[in-house]
Amino acid sequence: MDDYMFRSYVKDCKTVTEATSYLEVLNYSDSSLNTIEEHRFRGDELPVEFNNFLYRQGAFAPAKHKGGAKLVSGMRLILQQNAQHPETFSPRYLSLTHKSYEEMVRALRLPFRAIEGTSVVGPFFWSSMDQDDEDPHLQIIFRKSDVRKKGRTRGWEIMLSHSFRTGITSGYAKGTESSDMVKCIEHLRACAEQVMHPLLLPIIILSHDLSVKNDQKQRDAREWLRKLEHAVSMRDEVLPEESRYVKESIVDLDQINRDLVECHSQVLWKRPQAYQEIIRTIGDSMRIFWDKAKDIAAYGGSTGEVSKLHRSMESRLEFYQAKLKGIENYAHTTLERLSIQRAALYNVIAQKESKLGLKMAGEQRRLAHAAKRDSTSMKTLSLLGAIFLPATFLASVFSMTFFNFQDQDSPAPGGGSQQEQQQRNDPVVSKDLWIYFVISVPLTLAIVLVWWWWDRRREARYAVEDADIEAGIDKMEAQIMATMRQRTLNKARTWGTDPRSPTWMSEGSKSLTD
Repeated sequence: MDDYMFRSYVKDCKTVTEATSYLEVLNYSDSSLNTIEEHRFRGDELPVEFNNFLYRQGAFAPAKHKGGAKLVSGMRLILQQNAQHPETFSPRYLSLTHKSYEEMVRALRLPFRAIEGTSVVGPFFWSSMDQDDEDPHLQIIFRKSDVRKKGRTRGWEIMLSHSFRTGITSGYAKGTESSDMVKCIEHLRACAEQVMHPLLLPIIILSHDLSVKNDQKQRDAREWLRKLEHAVSMRDEVLPEESRYVKESIVDLDQINRDLVECHSQVLWKRPQAYQEIIRTIGDSMRIFWDKAKDIAAYGGSTGEVSKLHRSMESRLEFYQAKLKGIENYAHTTLERLSIQRAALYNVIAQKESKLGLKMAGEQRRLAHAAKRDSTSMKTLSLLGAIFLPATFLASVFSMTFFNFQDQDSPAPGGGSQQEQQQRNDPVVSKDLWIYFVISVPLTLAIVLVWWWWDRRREARYAVEDADIEAGIDKMEAQIMATMRQRTLNKARTWGTDPRSPTWMSEGSKSLTD
């Protein structure tokens, strides 16, 4: 079944091209014969040289040494240390051709199911013994695939197979620039005499993944959190470098909120719980290896060098376990404090939104009443109408035929001369014109006085209503703010003060924001 599944998965995978090299470390009973070779496969000779390396033929054939020197241990790796293709760690992608990948897995006795792990997320470790009783192999898969950054996949992967008969560990290792794979291989070369232990390379990679950078990330996040706490709680000891959160005496809540989110993500970087599980499974793999190796003479038993290395590696795993436990507790405290600051920030934001809502409601009510008052702006036109309407009305009345102030159309008595007749036809102002002014002027003044008295009463009524509105808004705002202050962090300090002091519980009580 494993063979069929392996061929099926390889067939479905896409391929990309990466620079490929090899590392061969061989240790002999005569240490002067030990060799470390690392070279890149040349492009024009890659298929031939690649197969020669896999099957240890041609230039890679086992050397014959005089004096009976025997091969004690070794490590033979196919390397892609600085993978560059953007899809190199995408699910179902291979950085070798289908034929080369299949030949590598079969020739080096690598685990078939490693191809099924191309889609796993986070750090992943697996190990198991194969089913070959005559030449048993311990198979190991250790990989981690990170999220894309700038459109490129990131991660590292190793597949190993350790032969208990020959003491040689064969495998394949790949990593992007961010994985420190180059440094890990350098450390492996420096520990070349200890390659008989198959877990050497996985622990080297683990030590790089749990380097001081991880601890520093938590320390930086805690320092960042301290600055955020000062900004949110408006403590007196805010430092100049924390002034980024305060602009013109106003707290920049948007900046604080963004930094809280970013700080939270920094704390969750390389969660200790995931690596604690990895360490546990690596420890299980080490026990599987030693249960098999301790009875094989080539490994030196419980007093040999491999046993010492094994105990040292176990001690290192215990150290990492304790270190991760401390980081877990440290990160948990940071996350709890972040939650408190986030809750306080949300209360501050809610308080500011409530104040803004109150202001908007007050402004809307004021605008409504202003619109109501402005609707009376037609009073000017009304006044003009009040002034001219009586006179216009009277003029219309007096222009009716009921009144005749001129008689120029009637003939002169006795049939006077033409000149007399012409003078009679000229316009004549009636002597009763005063009647018009006597009636229209008092009437107009009376109307204007009535309108002025009525407008003053209306303005007085509006003033009383506005005062009631303002008082109601201020009272409602005061009640809401008082309630919210009870739920919001303030600057009241209950430490370092005398409980007997009357101001012990009330000193410094103040809202977080104005």
